Amino acid sequence: MAETKRVVLITGAAGGIGRACIDLFTRNNWRVIGVDMIDFGSGFPADGLFIKADISQAQEMERIFQQAAKFSPRLHAIVNVAAYQVAKPIIQTTLEEWQQVMDTNLRPIFLSAKLGFEMMKAAGEAAMVNVSSVHAVATSADIAAYAASKGGVMALTRAMAIEFAPHNIRVNAILPGAIDTPMLRAGLSRGHVSGGTMEERMADLARKTVNGRIGKPAEIASSIYFLADNNQSSFMTGQALIVDGGATCRLSTE
Repeated sequence: MAETKRVVLITGAAGGIGRACIDLFTRNNWRVIGVDMIDFGSGFPADGLFIKADISQAQEMERIFQQAAKFSPRLHAIVNVAAYQVAKPIIQTTLEEWQQVMDTNLRPIFLSAKLGFEMMKAAGEAAMVNVSSVHAVATSADIAAYAASKGGVMALTRAMAIEFAPHNIRVNAILPGAIDTPMLRAGLSRGHVSGGTMEERMADLARKTVNGRIGKPAEIASSIYFLADNNQSSFMTGQALIVDGGATCRLSTE
């Protein structure tokens, strides 16, 4: 086990962005701890650790960090990717659905900070990257719980950055726009965007970005790596990096 390698813990490891992160960090000589509630399948790095767990369960978060500590006493980065989305009007969203969104998208970030703090501190310099969303700054119909959770991620990121700075731990957030992931495709079944084939809906969404296309998971992974790597982003903390093909820069009235 090479002590010179940096170690990163990534939640949502089996999803589109998570897998892209696993690949990129591994190619840059990091050891990876991946976490997801579904199996990763073949191809997980041989020198890494995959933990199958449901981060929406608080006791599972404790188990994750217990196993991570046995694997490595130091964490140079924690990347919180995992998320859950409910696509319903506010008045149709149940309390249980609202809570599930918060328990998956917001509380695990708080717990990863509490449970991973000593391991990040032991690394000497470390970073947390929290995946928020453009829905934290500009949203749409029928996605209120998700938008609220991602807005909470932004506020929590700023608070963590302030408290953790004396310990040489940076905390930033990335706000992806439309990225071709299973979650995006599932979200395109919402009432105000339904109609036509999935590819027609994707094409319509692509036209609404300044770049004229949907983003790729690898493009988000590159931005996450930038924020996690102290060699590239050492003077950044408490910030929101929007990666959305320019979607939020254009007036909705245009």
